[in-house]
Amino acid sequence: MADDLGEFYVRYYVGHKGKFGHEFLEFEFRPDGKLRYANNSNYKNDTMIRKEVFLTQAVLRECRRIIAESEIMKEDDNNWPEPDRVGRQELEIVMGNEHISFTTSKIGSLVDVQSSKDPEGLRIFYYLVQKSWFNHQGQLEIVKGKGGMAPLMLCPLHFLQGLLVLHMLEVGLQ
Repeated sequence: MADDLGEFYVRYYVGHKGKFGHEFLEFEFRPDGKLRYANNSNYKNDTMIRKEVFLTQAVLRECRRIIAESEIMKEDDNNWPEPDRVGRQELEIVMGNEHISFTTSKIGSLVDVQSSKDPEGLRIFYYLVQKSWFNHQGQLEIVKGKGGMAPLMLCPLHFLQGLLVLHMLEVGLQ
């Protein structure tokens, strides 16, 4: 589904290996428009959840907009915390001719971000993957930590769920 804006691919992974084995959440926006989602938890013998759906061009455009406005493509993870026993996060994005790939530890809160060697860059990452918001016009918007807060915070997996909501609304209206 490469359009006039060039190739588009996003993969986000967060996980750890612990008492219940390898537990993780991963989602991937593929160039053909397919969204792949996997959630593996062995807590209470849960099984892996895998879902796939094709997204509309409008949802993909919104995803591109969110990523572009976050300015994550300008960042560098050299001074971010290394993955540790608590876990790891990975973010890979291809947008047009740009390609980034980040790896860092799990981030518990903004305190972890502020105490890092690169609080500005890590904050952009944190808000992109963990704190997406709807603005007053109902559009997803990344809050960069400055200025006012948006009225409605999305639940866990904010970024993914917000895009799926947009997708469902668009499909429902067609």
